[in-house]
Amino acid sequence: MSDIFGAPRPQPAAPPPDRRRRVLVPTLITLAALVVLGSVFTNVWTNRLWFRSVDYSDVFTTVIWTRVGLFVSFAIVFALFVALNLFLAYRTRAEPHLLRRDDPAARYRFALTPVRKAAFIIISVILGIFAGVVGQSRWETFQQWWHGTEFGVEDPHFGRDNGFFVFDLPWLTFIASFAFTMVIITIVVTAFVHYVYGGIRFAGRGLSFTRGAQIQIAVLAGIAVLIKAFQYWLDRFTLLLGTGGVVDGATYTDANARIPSKNIMIAVAIICALLFFSTIIARSWTLPAIGLGGLILSSVLIGGLWPAFMQQFQVSPSEADREEPYIARNIEATRAAYGVSEVETRSYSAATELSPEELNASAESRVSSRLIDPTLVSPAFQQLQQVRGYYTVNKTLDVDRYRFDGEDQPRDVIIAAREVDLDGLQSSQRTWSNDHTVYTHGYGVIAAYGNERGPQGEPVWAARDIPPTGEFEFEVPPRIYFGEKSPEYSIVGRPEGAEPIEVDIPRGSGGSDDDNPENATANTYDGEGGVPVGNLFNKVLYALKFAEPNIVLSDRVNEESKILYDRHPRERVQKVAPWLTVDGDIYPAVVDGRVVWIADGYTTSNSYPYSQHRSLREATSDTLTQTAAQMALPTDQVNYIRNSVKAVVDAYDGTVDLYQWDEEDPVLKTWMKVFPDSVKPKSEISEGLLEHLRYPVDLFKVQRDILTRYHVTDAQTFYEDGERWRVPEDPSGNQGALQPPYYLTMSRPDQETPQFSLTSVYLPNNRQNLASFMSVNSEASDPENYGKLQILELPSETRVGGPNQIAAQIQADNQVTQTLLPFEQATNARILRGNLLTLPVGGALLYVQPVYIQRSVEEGSYPVLQYIIASFGEDVGIGNTLDEALRAALGLEEGAAPPPEDEVEAPPEEGDGGEPAEAQTPEQLLQQATELYDQAQQALQEGDLATYQRRINEMADAIEQAEQQLGGGS
Repeated sequence: MSDIFGAPRPQPAAPPPDRRRRVLVPTLITLAALVVLGSVFTNVWTNRLWFRSVDYSDVFTTVIWTRVGLFVSFAIVFALFVALNLFLAYRTRAEPHLLRRDDPAARYRFALTPVRKAAFIIISVILGIFAGVVGQSRWETFQQWWHGTEFGVEDPHFGRDNGFFVFDLPWLTFIASFAFTMVIITIVVTAFVHYVYGGIRFAGRGLSFTRGAQIQIAVLAGIAVLIKAFQYWLDRFTLLLGTGGVVDGATYTDANARIPSKNIMIAVAIICALLFFSTIIARSWTLPAIGLGGLILSSVLIGGLWPAFMQQFQVSPSEADREEPYIARNIEATRAAYGVSEVETRSYSAATELSPEELNASAESRVSSRLIDPTLVSPAFQQLQQVRGYYTVNKTLDVDRYRFDGEDQPRDVIIAAREVDLDGLQSSQRTWSNDHTVYTHGYGVIAAYGNERGPQGEPVWAARDIPPTGEFEFEVPPRIYFGEKSPEYSIVGRPEGAEPIEVDIPRGSGGSDDDNPENATANTYDGEGGVPVGNLFNKVLYALKFAEPNIVLSDRVNEESKILYDRHPRERVQKVAPWLTVDGDIYPAVVDGRVVWIADGYTTSNSYPYSQHRSLREATSDTLTQTAAQMALPTDQVNYIRNSVKAVVDAYDGTVDLYQWDEEDPVLKTWMKVFPDSVKPKSEISEGLLEHLRYPVDLFKVQRDILTRYHVTDAQTFYEDGERWRVPEDPSGNQGALQPPYYLTMSRPDQETPQFSLTSVYLPNNRQNLASFMSVNSEASDPENYGKLQILELPSETRVGGPNQIAAQIQADNQVTQTLLPFEQATNARILRGNLLTLPVGGALLYVQPVYIQRSVEEGSYPVLQYIIASFGEDVGIGNTLDEALRAALGLEEGAAPPPEDEVEAPPEEGDGGEPAEAQTPEQLLQQATELYDQAQQALQEGDLATYQRRINEMADAIEQAEQQLGGGS
């Protein structure tokens, strides 16, 4: 066959498998390294561009250089220390003639010898990299230590300033732990090298060391024990931060056994280290072994058994007496650390001596209660003021106060920003261009008076529509480019002379195509915010960052383009001030003619001596956080907190301004040293902004949580724990969720003029009756009273119902039951009970609750404020207004308000003497529907969306009744 077809053509020999692997593996490693480095570079460089765009470049450079410096420092120290000891271990290896080929370590020696230098370098570098990663993660701890500020308060045991515990101790503890770990790891790798090269051998039942190996291991062990002595010294201070006793901080056993035992252990550790160093001369492990054994034995006997015996036989039998001074220290420190040491506690009988007429007059003059429930009214804002499907508001709205023209006092206002909502677009509209270059921003704010309702229960608007009308005046068009609902990123900006493409103001043409960009005016963003992406380099960076090639390919990304991202106000504040914990409730406000977002920033610590630790998440958890209506705080354990910063984010250009609020806070002073130009002085807060700053809700919740127990200041009473309070469950929320605090305008017993306040109540532990009422003045423009906490404590024998008892009493009340019965029986309506507010009035306690009705069978329906319920003691009243409800509760006005006729059809009450209305024919109903439709369109043209929605609902009712009659007769 080979003769016929010829000899087969010779093929080139395939490369050996080993050679192919030698090429492939380095290639894959190189590619992986390039991907990682490229990702790191993209992240770092885009962060640099972002910080430059918000004028916080100093924060970026300070953080990045601190982290780089720590990484390099820790990596070099660790790597050099390991490398030096590896070098010394090899230099002091056993003589070659002492090495045997049948030694078990011989196979490691033969494998290591050809690559020894490279292996030593690689081991040192890898360990150094890990050390650098650990070190750079502690950049905040380092900066606080380096720039620490004194508190001016000394701890009662050591007499050291509290700044030592907050700023110095965490860094010193980390350094000691790092050094000890470094030495232990070095001992392990050094011992392995000695073993490989014969410095350590198994001889009979023990180990044999060459002289070089013995000295090196002994010196390293001595250094480790010296570091341990330093850790014992630090442990004495950390006991003042302990969490294992009857209270946090040092207890009787800590002060009288554990701290003395640490002092003894320091001396024992130093002696042990000297015995290790003596090996250099003594050439024996006997003394170091005795010293190490003594250290271990003393740590068990002195450090463990002595405190345990003292606790069991000396403290526990008389714990209340032994621990009393330490409980007193804990109470004092905790109240100071959480800012509640100045809380005013007053006795409050909650039993009025006023006549019903006097009580009603007192309520009218002293209660400016917010009736609109911000957790229920969002659908009304959405339906009546959404304007287009691509706009939205938050599910839970915010409470602020505004002073309008001609009014002496500011008024409670429910406010929301009208933000862009890409989910509201039709699926056909969801293209990359629309999502990121057309629908870029929201427009304006929606605001309603907090204590008013319209004729049909709808909100009474203080700000409405697009373009905006109402009480607010805007310096610039109130476009919302930065908000809580903003898209992940938008690309804005057009070349000079190019047509705008960003959807701006809807034209109101009506029809099914209202959400089409052609039915709106267009705008081109001209704000200062955003990162320029006009050059190819930045385009590529952001295409990689967002994994979107269109950023490079699209013609809409031009030389004038900017990219807006990280747009949530909370995220922006957290990014420019990474040392702050930001409050979970960010709220919009109109300040000096601009829409801004206001956030509260907290400085915290977990190292305040003797103060009780609390989880931020546990302390602030309630109905709002569990339903995601308010952002939950992290689970950080803290024992010190201050509202040190007020932050403002401009909704149009994203500018972030930080203002110093607590001018005495040492933690803030420390961070202002780290970032000198990042926080503006308090004096630069404008009067317009000051009127909208308020006491932060999360700080109040933390303080409320602390005061459940720390309202008691007597150590013996505190230990007995019979006066503990608890926050009630929310009667109108999820089962088991706590009732949130409420912003409202009210008067304290010693005040004549109502003031904006944040309020809550307490119950006795394991009971449902009221224990106390807590409030804090939230008027930042009143510096003398702002932040003053007050607790009105009820006598223990008083049986005033708590929120859940009052809620049950309201539901069982005959007036309320009869008034709401038609709605209960109706199939197309549901009852929504709002916030149950508690207010001190006339020496008693007034409960107020709004009741909303929502048509549940209609698309686009929303709750309307139908009734107000008021409760004084055991008396309950219901009415269409607070005045009616108060008068009914006090017996000044008989009966209850009937349900409005146009809300839900209800059967006539028996014996009311009325005649049923004459039924309309289907033709009459359809004619009525036509007239209602015409009225709705007229209202829409006039911009009266509330009337428009009512007429549409009435039209739907008429059509539904006509269909029912036609269906019934067929």
